[in-house]
Amino acid sequence: MPWLETSPMEERIDFVREYASDLFTMTELAAQYGISRKTGYKWLGRHDDEGVLGLQDRSRRPHHSPQATDVELFATLIPLRKRHPRWGAKKLLAVAARRGPTAEWPCPSTVAAHLKANGLIHARRRRRPPVATAAIGRPPITAANAVWTTDFKGEFLTGDHRYCYPFTLRDGFSRFVLQCDALTAHTLAVTRPRFARAFAEYGLPDRIRSDNGPPFGGPGLGRLSSLAVWWIRLGIVPERIAPGHPEQNGSHEQFHAVLNAHTARPPAANAAAQQRRFRRFCAEYNEERPHEALDQAVPATRYAPSPRPFPRRVPPLEYPGHAEIRRVDQNGMVSWRRPLFVSVALAGEAVAFEEVDDGIWTVTFATIVLGRFDERRHRIPPIAPITAGRSASAAGSAPDPTHDERR
Repeated sequence: MPWLETSPMEERIDFVREYASDLFTMTELAAQYGISRKTGYKWLGRHDDEGVLGLQDRSRRPHHSPQATDVELFATLIPLRKRHPRWGAKKLLAVAARRGPTAEWPCPSTVAAHLKANGLIHARRRRRPPVATAAIGRPPITAANAVWTTDFKGEFLTGDHRYCYPFTLRDGFSRFVLQCDALTAHTLAVTRPRFARAFAEYGLPDRIRSDNGPPFGGPGLGRLSSLAVWWIRLGIVPERIAPGHPEQNGSHEQFHAVLNAHTARPPAANAAAQQRRFRRFCAEYNEERPHEALDQAVPATRYAPSPRPFPRRVPPLEYPGHAEIRRVDQNGMVSWRRPLFVSVALAGEAVAFEEVDDGIWTVTFATIVLGRFDERRHRIPPIAPITAGRSASAAGSAPDPTHDERR
């Protein structure tokens, strides 16, 4: 014969029935059913109020949670996430808090959990962590227009099977995007007008940080290009990252990743359509998108144009009276008893030779020291140009004949 099994509901019904028979006291029934007198009176009270249904189990969840997040707050965040599917919880909260500053917004982890529960966050493929590299000292950028950063995002084909070369220019302090153009080439002829437009609208920066490839850098002393020579004549110092170290311009590289994800996957139908995408993205990036490095502020709130205006004419060069001045010919040569190569990028420009020791001359263009001319050997060992990890004074302190001029 199988064992007879009873449910908690049946036990409670029997308990109430036996107590109503007046054959047992509460103390005796409580001992028989293995409950306390308080629990026994609780079930009797529920039976009196609700009948048999009052003996069912009830949820232990509290009727009111003072720390629970208002459903209307999540109703605000979900449409924002759908509009910006690549924004994380911190950015969503920063934008929502600007719109509703008096609301008690939840913490980022709560928002992330809620978005995941609603299918708005999907698990990402785990990537191998990057290999650690030696840290290169670099002073922080402490003011707008102290350093602008520039680069070309890798080219890609638009829908009409033509190459697009995205040119980008940002302020390193505020992350404000100054230029973002869908160019058809990355030559000096198409790049210089973009810088001229930025200079006319925002003024001149103190420095411009770039890599070493064209049109920003070139062969010869100082790795100068025609574009860099123009910057120097305007009073802007070209600042180069070390070859093979894109992390020295890491913020700009990260911007390129965001730009590519938002505007080039997939590419637009043609260059004009791609430019319209760039324009919409930059307006959102500058005016709406919070930036963690700015304490979730937007770049437009941290940027102001430079007080240095873009001159109509390039200022003339000024050198000390004791310096020997030489004009660079179209082949990049100067005359010093016999031809001496300097740089093709300096063709038509004047460079200064200042003697610092017997037969040793410092070669300077404007304020940039290019190298030390050894009169006896008739050669100019180059001095490394200013890089993202070196100061201007350090750049001109000593020659570096082994400096690698490759990109």
